Amino acid sequence: MTLHEVKNILDCIIINGEKHLDIEVEMACGSDLMSDVLAFTKSGALLLTGLINVQSVRAAIVADIKAVVYVRGKVPDKKIINIAKENDIPLLSTNLYMFEACGKLYKHGLIGISEYLKIKNEYSAR
Repeated sequence: MTLHEVKNILDCIIINGEKHLDIEVEMACGSDLMSDVLAFTKSGALLLTGLINVQSVRAAIVADIKAVVYVRGKVPDKKIINIAKENDIPLLSTNLYMFEACGKLYKHGLIGISEYLKIKNEYSAR
């Protein structure tokens, strides 16, 4: 699924990274615990979070997250947006709550991390 599709499905505003809307994401995770993001997320995921402090972008950098969607209409401050710009991490915001946003993306075919890992394990077993 492309970020453009994510934007449309979740009715997002683009905070940063409009030029990256053609990026493909294979999986998504929703979390406000950045320690869980670092421990369980895989490279290339889309992160949905309500956490708008610098840790959301720092975790995205370390975990190689392709983009961050802030839920509940949250928008980080300029310092955080600048860090995302410097690291080419698109930021979007939706008014939806996390449960609804994750559900809509899943309904439209974007899988979660556990499902992605299950598929990867099945493929590697062949």
